[in-house]
Amino acid sequence: MATIISTLFISLDGVVEMEDPEWHFPYFDEHMGAAVDEDYKDADVLLLGRTTYESFAEAWPERETAGEIDAEFAVRLGDTRKVVVTHRDGDLGWRNVEHLQGDLADGVRALTAEPGVDKVVVPGSISVVRGLLAEGLLDELRLLVHPIAARRGERLFAEGEPRYPMRLLRSEAFPTGVLRLVYSPTTSPEAPAAA
Repeated sequence: MATIISTLFISLDGVVEMEDPEWHFPYFDEHMGAAVDEDYKDADVLLLGRTTYESFAEAWPERETAGEIDAEFAVRLGDTRKVVVTHRDGDLGWRNVEHLQGDLADGVRALTAEPGVDKVVVPGSISVVRGLLAEGLLDELRLLVHPIAARRGERLFAEGEPRYPMRLLRSEAFPTGVLRLVYSPTTSPEAPAAA
């Protein structure tokens, strides 16, 4: 079975939506770029929600043809197999892209069982990450926590149940104040026994 890794930019107050990217871009530097590069390294498949996929398909092919500083990364994204979680039919308009077959849980289980698929990366794609957590299918949650409260936008975790306990695998602080936190889902710690 493949490892499924979520990678997200997130503000101090939990906002992950990039509709207002002003809270993100001032903090992007070579350290964050290296972290993102590591997340995508050796990815066999990118698993994307429709909204994230559409933003990628709108931006990255143009960056690839422009040949500027991020063109090499854009080529890598284009060449990587992309599986999109969407109910819409039809051509998705980029190379190496396909629809996820079946519902999220069944489709992801089938995808991760395919020969040659060892690492699946989920960039952004908030609803997909939530669904993977709910199904117990996410292996790592990699967060780049920005030192700013965005104050508006969709948060990764809405109020409600269940809780998702996490175990910190590693952490790193960047000069900009961004924290890179890598978690894996775990079970809740037991409460200490009463004395």
